[in-house]
Amino acid sequence: MRVGELSRRTGVSVPTIKYYVREGLLHAGELSSPNQARYDESHVRRLRLVRALMDVGGLSVAAIRDVLDAVDDPGRSVHDLLGAAHGRIAPREAGPDDAARDVADRQAVELIARRGWLVDAGNPAVRSLADALAALVRLGHERFTEVSLDTYAEAAERVAAVDVAYVAREVAREDLVESTVVGTVLGDAVLTALRRLAQVDASARMYESGRTYESGGTYESGRTYESGE
Repeated sequence: MRVGELSRRTGVSVPTIKYYVREGLLHAGELSSPNQARYDESHVRRLRLVRALMDVGGLSVAAIRDVLDAVDDPGRSVHDLLGAAHGRIAPREAGPDDAARDVADRQAVELIARRGWLVDAGNPAVRSLADALAALVRLGHERFTEVSLDTYAEAAERVAAVDVAYVAREVAREDLVESTVVGTVLGDAVLTALRRLAQVDASARMYESGRTYESGGTYESGRTYESGE
């Protein structure tokens, strides 16, 4: 197919496709003449992956390039690939080094040891967890870790088991590595959305007792209910 058809099939404009080729996010098409290139299904698939990582996963062009480099490296194990994806998702800005951060670092390491997780202390996700825990301490919500941290960890273990089982179904390396990246980046987006929906439900049940919630977003009283009300 030519670039115009590739654009129509993926919904990505021709100038954007050419930009992705220049930036190394998309492999170049096969030249059929000095000014014409042909593209195939691999280009369709890669473009859809790039857009999903960008639009849903929120990754930058540089981050996507790093993840795709890992995807295309046949020498990378699936475990290493997962680490590469995590490294690009984790926030790059760390909080200040203060007493709260010292407490949070210790809590993160203790949690990993307590759960028996096979995780290196240098994993970017450890830093992300410590940053979040430190922010809770600074806000005066350190009790959150006492009440909720292990419950969150247990839920995460169940989700991670599903993630790995999904990836393990793939046989071809291309499918395997793509599933790993998709499950890491887009799975986070799905999990976040589900958690917010569950919070809306839990809030409605606790604080809106006595009202009947109907499918479609309204109570029997006729008042529309949205998260935050």
